[in-house]
Amino acid sequence: MTEPSRPGAWTVSLQTSPFPPIADYAFLSDCHTGALVAPDGSVDWLCLPAFDSASVFGNLLDRGAGSFRFGPYGIHVPSQRSYVPGTNVMTTTWHTPRGWVEVTDALVMGPRHGPDTVTPHTRPPADDDAEHLLVRTVECLDGDVEIELVCEPAFDYGRAPAEWELVDDDGHTADASGSGQVFRLATDMLIGIEGSSARARHVLRKGERAFCALSWADGLAVPGDTKDASARIATTVEFWRSWLARARIPDHSLRHPLQRSALTIKGLTYMPTGATVAALTTSLPETPGGERNWDYRYTWIRDTTFTLQALHYLNLDWEADEFMQFVADLEPNPDGALQIMYGIDGRRDLTETTRDELTGYEGARPVRLGNGAFDQRQNDVYGAVLDSLLLHVRHSQHLPARLWPLIQSQAAGAIASWQEPDQGIWEARGKPQHYVSSKLMGWVALDRAAKLATIRGEADQAAEWQKVADEIRDDILTRGVSDRGVLRQHYDTDALDASTLLAPLFGFLPGSDERIRNTVLAIAEELTEHGFVLRYRTDETDDGLSGKEGTFLICSFWLVSAFAMIGERKRATGLMERLLRVSSPLGLYAEEFEVERSRHLGNFPQAFSHLALIEAAGRIILADFREELSL
Repeated sequence: MTEPSRPGAWTVSLQTSPFPPIADYAFLSDCHTGALVAPDGSVDWLCLPAFDSASVFGNLLDRGAGSFRFGPYGIHVPSQRSYVPGTNVMTTTWHTPRGWVEVTDALVMGPRHGPDTVTPHTRPPADDDAEHLLVRTVECLDGDVEIELVCEPAFDYGRAPAEWELVDDDGHTADASGSGQVFRLATDMLIGIEGSSARARHVLRKGERAFCALSWADGLAVPGDTKDASARIATTVEFWRSWLARARIPDHSLRHPLQRSALTIKGLTYMPTGATVAALTTSLPETPGGERNWDYRYTWIRDTTFTLQALHYLNLDWEADEFMQFVADLEPNPDGALQIMYGIDGRRDLTETTRDELTGYEGARPVRLGNGAFDQRQNDVYGAVLDSLLLHVRHSQHLPARLWPLIQSQAAGAIASWQEPDQGIWEARGKPQHYVSSKLMGWVALDRAAKLATIRGEADQAAEWQKVADEIRDDILTRGVSDRGVLRQHYDTDALDASTLLAPLFGFLPGSDERIRNTVLAIAEELTEHGFVLRYRTDETDDGLSGKEGTFLICSFWLVSAFAMIGERKRATGLMERLLRVSSPLGLYAEEFEVERSRHLGNFPQAFSHLALIEAAGRIILADFREELSL
């Protein structure tokens, strides 16, 4: 059984680009790494053994950087693609001139047996964990169909073509190696080695099945046969459904997008540490053919508060605690502040380099590895940490002693920095400014610190921190509001910025305040393209880069939430419906949406977009339930 797909199961593109549209990729995950599968059945992105490792299949960024196709020979357009309901397991149905087949793909999960030596854990291990296997099965539904397997890895982001070696006499198992890595390909089809690729073909008749699997597990363990491969996929289906059963998903028309967003956020979580990657990919362009290409396979501290809000809303307390423990373990800077981002293993050095030999997605260059913004000054980080801590403490009704020093250091950092300019929430690479969103998060930091001190019984400390919070609030309302009563991007401009939509979301001012209403309506009318929200106007903002951006999906979801908070319920639901209509065929979101060509841009799938969807859906559902109670 599969989830119903929308009409037009993938984007109809008449362009001649060899790159599939970003939104047409299917996302697989085992909570250690993830894969993107193109409509033609090719795995075009997979990094081993972790999300931020080097790719072994990198066709997403260069059509010669590695791929792995499993499907009918000579047929590249499937009839239907969908997730098995309640899972991150993918099925693709194909119609050929001679028959029908169905392919099922999964990064498989299974019962945990001893310590994980491939990607060691720092968090307590769960009952189930990744098996470090990509398993693909195919069943002939009718007629007879020739199945093709073409595995052509290119290690280290395409730099090292694979060297293959058959490892059994029967020709069903082969090892690929390159750049210090090895993985095993196993199948019940006969493998032939042709240069840097392994190939196989086999005709299946009605009722017959076949499998293939890639293993980077300890000892390169692989399924023994098709029955074993199918059983592992069935166990993976059970894992995802059991996990989703723990989530609180209201019985509402928004139930299905909430479920898909929850599964996506879980799929972007690195189980060994509890960290969440911002997106699966690097260097998918924000500007087609341009330079706005970033590596998002890291954890942004800014995302903590949105992640905690979403996880607690969905009643996923285990994941929330794991993520909070990851944050508590991070090594701060010498001044006690946390960096704006860390590696998923907690590492601090994310030095940015480029791979100039790669073409980039549709010619968007450079392809970046690492992220040069990791050591930027961004004063909003304190607010993100302290809001997250308050959310978690209120939910758990417990303030661990190990967190009090973190609260003190983040409050001290916010006090020391709130009057200084910075790069802002969008990590602008231009001149530092007094961004209103950064001041807002400074207020959040001290307001939340005061509340945490009250919970701890530190009345004097709470009063001291609240006094500074009030000073920041007065400063924002004096210098950060334009003559027409709208929140500015920064103190030296009247330009709009979608980040000011966070003011009502964080409780800085109530939705009934005229300045909030003015800001929300101004953004809706002046900072949108066909109703979708831009971060800012690039011609009004010194972000150190050239080129135009698409609309940012997270900002559009923030506008949904803001509409709901100012009482514009009809506009909130209308925009939410439009956003749901532009989701990918599988219910996923990238970072941006280019309105002119109706296509997704930026890294994919994007955690921030799905987190904002969860919050927006929650506010609409709450408004609907309140109306029901008032009847």
